[in-house]
Amino acid sequence: MAPIKEIDVHQVKELEDKGSATIVDIRDPASFQAGHIPNAIHLSDSTVKQFVIDTDKNKPLIVYCYHGISSQGAAAYFSEKGFKKVSSLIGGFEGWLSAFPNSTKKV
Repeated sequence: MAPIKEIDVHQVKELEDKGSATIVDIRDPASFQAGHIPNAIHLSDSTVKQFVIDTDKNKPLIVYCYHGISSQGAAAYFSEKGFKKVSSLIGGFEGWLSAFPNSTKKV
């Protein structure tokens, strides 16, 4: 299996600004509600199967967690499910927060 591509927060911000990528948050619901990357979709064990069915597998998919560790395993999972361009966010949400402290959505 190919290594998971990693992407930095500035590249993600560019893609998010253009709306040209699907961004998924795999942290717990309380963390997502406290703050997340704008337009990110929160995924849990109960929603991931439907997400895989419904989502465009040719659009870049960016996965993030707290610090960029768990998202690598999730990114590998999505690659196995047929997503063509999957990346794990380097530094996770913490990395995003330190780069863009004012660009965070709360539920």
